[in-house]
Amino acid sequence: MAGPSVAGLSSKNVNENRIRVPIQSEREGRKSEKMRPDSVTIVSNCTVIPEKKSSLGDLKLSASDLPMLSCHYIQKGGLFTRPPFPIDALLALLKRALSSTLVHFPPLAGRLITDAHGYVYITCNDAGVDFIHANAGHIFIRDLLSPIHVPDSFKEFFAFDRTVSYDGHFKPIMAVQVTELADGVFIGCAVNHAVTDGTSFWNFFNTFADLSRGLKRISRAPCFERKSVLISQAVLMVPQGGPKVTFSGDAPLAERIFSFSREAILKLKSKVNNHQSSCIGEIDAIEILGKQSNDPWKPDQKASGKVTSVLENWLKNAVAVSKPQTDCPNQTVEISSFQSLSALLWRAVTRARKFHPSKTTTFRMAVNVRHRLEPKLDPLYFGNAIQSIPTYASAGDVLSRDLRWCAEQLNSNVKAHNDDMVRKFIGDWESSPKCFPLGNFDGAMITMGSSPRFPMYDNDFGWGRPMAIRGGRANKFDGKISAFPGREGGGSVDLEVVLSPETMAGLESDSEFMQYVTGCA
Repeated sequence: MAGPSVAGLSSKNVNENRIRVPIQSEREGRKSEKMRPDSVTIVSNCTVIPEKKSSLGDLKLSASDLPMLSCHYIQKGGLFTRPPFPIDALLALLKRALSSTLVHFPPLAGRLITDAHGYVYITCNDAGVDFIHANAGHIFIRDLLSPIHVPDSFKEFFAFDRTVSYDGHFKPIMAVQVTELADGVFIGCAVNHAVTDGTSFWNFFNTFADLSRGLKRISRAPCFERKSVLISQAVLMVPQGGPKVTFSGDAPLAERIFSFSREAILKLKSKVNNHQSSCIGEIDAIEILGKQSNDPWKPDQKASGKVTSVLENWLKNAVAVSKPQTDCPNQTVEISSFQSLSALLWRAVTRARKFHPSKTTTFRMAVNVRHRLEPKLDPLYFGNAIQSIPTYASAGDVLSRDLRWCAEQLNSNVKAHNDDMVRKFIGDWESSPKCFPLGNFDGAMITMGSSPRFPMYDNDFGWGRPMAIRGGRANKFDGKISAFPGREGGGSVDLEVVLSPETMAGLESDSEFMQYVTGCA
């Protein structure tokens, strides 16, 4: 494998404008203010453009993209140890790799435009992306990872703080910020949410890492086809001045990463499914095969096929020698690991919120529709291909019925979200086009985003995998949950949980929930 090169960039790909100001909201642009001693400072800010001009035409925003115009830019990034070469060499390396990566992802270097008919497009005009070098030399990795709650420092590691995606008409669609720490570096990326969803974002981020590490060819080329039912003739009417976010950005919040080991999740899943010990391995293998069939991250199809073949043969043998079917409740609905974990969270948060039993609670779960449509979309379709599925239940039912009942409600809704349901969601939106109402409007909502299937820890820029994956301030409100894979892999999961301080305290004292949290049993 080729190692990372640190040669300089051609000046035609970088427009440098050196400044030194504290990070601020990008909504009104950067403004100078008196420097706080503990603030993150901007050392330089430049524009990186693709190293080759794009031949891709304008891309129309879809019925899944347009609702995101009122959402904040996605903010995700990785915390790394310090690389074994100087910061100037790192910056040159990343700028050159970013310029190369944008050739394969030209929409990210473009801008949003609205035509005379009200249709919104991405024009792939090579206008470029922001590249920011920041310094936080007073912060150590231990300062970021040791506190129980996620420290506010992470919020300053991203550009476009609280910028609404509609502003992609006037601002870059993406910004990369590299923040120096005392003993590490944080590589943060802010991307317009009307342009990408999580699948598209992590495909870009991992490709960026691959090219930084010295790879010459990309293994997961994005698909920019715009021929599916997602491409709508409906026009979204935007208010004067553009859409606004639909939740308060000033409410007090507590944020914590709850980690769940593979063993804890299998134990929880076994409880939810009432498995006998002899059935657990069989069910776990079935789930692996199911996930693999819907997983777009298959860089080595030959190796993937071998794994599938081994698992299938193992299952045949296991079934042949297994106990009678009455011992393994295969006739009942099989609840997945993630649905089991979601049900556990639903119950615990509902308990912590102390609702009257008649109060209706809502658990929203974002689902990828690429494989649900017929014909299927390319697994690496670039853009938003997600829909938010709500599941409703009274607080009384959530708390008085068993955990399996809660999981079954989630399972049935996800299972029912087939091609017909995806098209129904699109039709309902077309009848009344509007931006997605993100937030916790009645105090009883949970919104689950991201996915533990995203390859967040597969990005290695040349000196090792990230120590942690974290997000910024974007799109966070009471009840917003983001699911990440655990760093150790193997089916472990991290939940980034954002709640009111009172609800968070209740969750942290919930014995049913905390018994599965790594290090808290």
